[in-house]
Amino acid sequence: MFLQMLPVKLIDMENDSSVTEFILMGLTDEPELQLPLFVLFLVNYTATVLGNLSLMSLICLNSHLHTPMYFFILNLSFIDFCYSFVFTPKMLMSFVSENNTISFTGCMAQLFFFCLFVNSECYVLTAMAYDRYVAICRPLLYTVVMSPRTCSLLMFASHLLGISTAIVHIGCIIRLRFCDSKVINHYMCDTFPLLELSCGNSHANELVSSVSVAVVVVVSSLIIVSSYALILVNVIHLSSSKGWSKAVSTCSSHIITVALFYGFGLLAHIKPSSAESVVQRKFFSVVYTFVLPLLNPLIYSLRNKDVKLAVKRTLKRITV
Repeated sequence: MFLQMLPVKLIDMENDSSVTEFILMGLTDEPELQLPLFVLFLVNYTATVLGNLSLMSLICLNSHLHTPMYFFILNLSFIDFCYSFVFTPKMLMSFVSENNTISFTGCMAQLFFFCLFVNSECYVLTAMAYDRYVAICRPLLYTVVMSPRTCSLLMFASHLLGISTAIVHIGCIIRLRFCDSKVINHYMCDTFPLLELSCGNSHANELVSSVSVAVVVVVSSLIIVSSYALILVNVIHLSSSKGWSKAVSTCSSHIITVALFYGFGLLAHIKPSSAESVVQRKFFSVVYTFVLPLLNPLIYSLRNKDVKLAVKRTLKRITV
């Protein structure tokens, strides 16, 4: 489904590479681990899809969750839901198939949607930090500042910027020449493994790609850090413990999500310098691409009274 959505212009761009397909080395080459890993990732995939679908359904079906914060959480769950389709089906096939190949088009499509959803999530998390800042530091103006129109524009901009950044990124990678090298030392088509296969001068492409990623990370990080710095200053001046407690409960889930997303994202994309580092990169990539999309709905629901109330109301409607 996702491969069909890749912009035609990206697929039709001229490429000097003689490689028409790549061989993915996968997560491990140990035969005895293939079946257990297949079961593990299948369970993870099912839980991720059901978890994000459930959270999106709860938000849509319960009017008391129709607030800016849950609108952003809805978009975050939607991104994680789509994100789970980018790598998991191919990963599951690699555990039961002897020929773990991916076409050049399929590889570029996988990288495109990876960049799209990762960048979109960066912007959504940034919008959520701004929302928390307005809620805590400007509570009297919250309904005016975070109007439905503003929230919709923020999400539209997040997805549009995500698409734009992904097009720039994939445009740089798709122009590389791969000659006869086609073995990717990874379970997915990622930037660094593809750059390592390039047989031409990839410095300019690597520079443009790195700059586009750096701009997204730096800008979103600055906004998030600034928002929480202002929140911290505001919270320090609160005299009541109730105010402290409310601020912490309001921001804790988002802080955990941001820390995990950026932390494992940076660890997964630090360029390795040794074979051992490649193994570490695969491990961090697994957490980044498979575990985090599963954790996000749990983070926003386990200790959330509003979501628990929505679950009770929804179950009551079903059982009545």
